[in-house]
Amino acid sequence: MPSADRVVHEQIPLRVRGVNVKVASVRRGGTDAPVVFLHGFGTSKEDYLDVNQRHDFAGRPFLAYDAPGCGATECADLGEVDLPFLADTARTVLDRAGIGRFHVVGHSSGALTALLLAHQEPGRVLSFVNIKGILAPEDCVLSREALTHRDPGEHLFQLAESCRDSPCYGGGLFAANLPNKVRRGAVATLFRSMVELADHGDLLPKFLSLPCPRLFVYGEQCAGLSYLPLLDANGVELAEIPHSGHLPMYSNPVATWRQIAEFHARQLIPAARRW
Repeated sequence: MPSADRVVHEQIPLRVRGVNVKVASVRRGGTDAPVVFLHGFGTSKEDYLDVNQRHDFAGRPFLAYDAPGCGATECADLGEVDLPFLADTARTVLDRAGIGRFHVVGHSSGALTALLLAHQEPGRVLSFVNIKGILAPEDCVLSREALTHRDPGEHLFQLAESCRDSPCYGGGLFAANLPNKVRRGAVATLFRSMVELADHGDLLPKFLSLPCPRLFVYGEQCAGLSYLPLLDANGVELAEIPHSGHLPMYSNPVATWRQIAEFHARQLIPAARRW
């Protein structure tokens, strides 16, 4: 077991749905309920490593890892990487780490992965910070467009290259990182499942029905999302991050971390089992 202040980087060999996966992870131990960070499409676990620098998270145990098809994680069959596969991977990683109950912070498709897991096992999730996760068809513009092309992965990479001067906050950094963060072979299957769930997965009702405290974080460029009033009316806390869009962790990390920390401070939940 790592000490409370020691950060451990490791490669975890797992088998998920019959597929060999070697998950690149980073974690810190402790006695409180850990915070589990799930990154979004085109990003990686490094999005969250500033947690080590945050005094308001000092001593808090955490776990972050690269999803199959992303970052430094290895996956023997990229064609199997869809959202249910990612949810099964999350469950396997958590079980391997000995994590019972936890707080989750997820961005984009990582938030959707967290939602699938929380819907299946609601008792494990103590709180949910959803950073511009996928909750409705309007959240899948890029993936939906990519699927109209013969090779969605190739189209995505070409689009990213042409969008380095995007008017969206964080767009240039996202585009520059994409080739190093995403395996092309995982794009098509992942995008198909993403669009299918957004269109037919009842994601909003699933999120609203979760029994844990929830915070939805979004950049000011996403303030027009049609479902924000519905979230607010159903007890979900909202946090708009100025000077940012879909990627508030890139464009305004200080304000984003502050919102996450303040939300966690409001959750007076007993510590979970030691992990």
